Amino acid sequence: MCYGTDARPPFPPIAGGAGAMRSEDVILEASDGNRLLAFTAVSAASGAPGIVILPDVRGLHAFYRELAVRFAEAGVHATAMDYFGRTAGMGSRGEDFDHMPHVQQTTPETVAQDVAATAAHVRSPGGGGATAIYTVGFCFGGRHSFNQAAGGHGLSGVIGFYGVPQKRVAHDAYAPMLRVGRYECPVLGLFGGSDKAIPLESVERFRHALDQADVPNEIVVYDGAPHSFFDRTADQHRDASDDAWRRVLRFVGSSLS
Repeated sequence: MCYGTDARPPFPPIAGGAGAMRSEDVILEASDGNRLLAFTAVSAASGAPGIVILPDVRGLHAFYRELAVRFAEAGVHATAMDYFGRTAGMGSRGEDFDHMPHVQQTTPETVAQDVAATAAHVRSPGGGGATAIYTVGFCFGGRHSFNQAAGGHGLSGVIGFYGVPQKRVAHDAYAPMLRVGRYECPVLGLFGGSDKAIPLESVERFRHALDQADVPNEIVVYDGAPHSFFDRTADQHRDASDDAWRRVLRFVGSSLS
């Protein structure tokens, strides 16, 4: 699991944020008819870019709802999507929700369909009407976010926090470092130097694969930071979180970065 129930996104290190004009739950529909829950936050900033948030294995929980609002305050229209509409429905879920059976039923194809529906929402007036769209994901969502660069969504860039780039099992054809030849947009990867799930060698191999494929990229490793360092309850990693925020906002072209 990436974030526990007490984790909360850090505040963006900006002065005089734009503010969130509106935030609310929305129901979206993917191309296969799947209905999924999402949470959208529309920025008051004029001409703001948009971002699709791909959560960790727990799906759409409090961390990501608040993160969408933080993005809106920082001048980015944001919608956080849920993965489990096909298997868990859209009803309320407690903190004891057993997410892993539903994670195991996701596929790269169904995640991409739901990302497409969420990106369409961010492009629509209800999601902010953004013309430049990005994805950002965390852990499970970070890996999926990287690979949306090959999803045909017309993205301006993809961002992954501690998304595993290497093969996890021998037959893992979805490893980002194997798919970079299909990427169609720049990549920002943010990793913890002490992340036990992602060896530094794998991060460097991912960087090398992106370079070899001529994919513009910025790969950042924070020395001493663990998996899930981007958390305001982890005050010892505040500097890494602040730097990550600045890089993300610069990458997506927020006017407040």
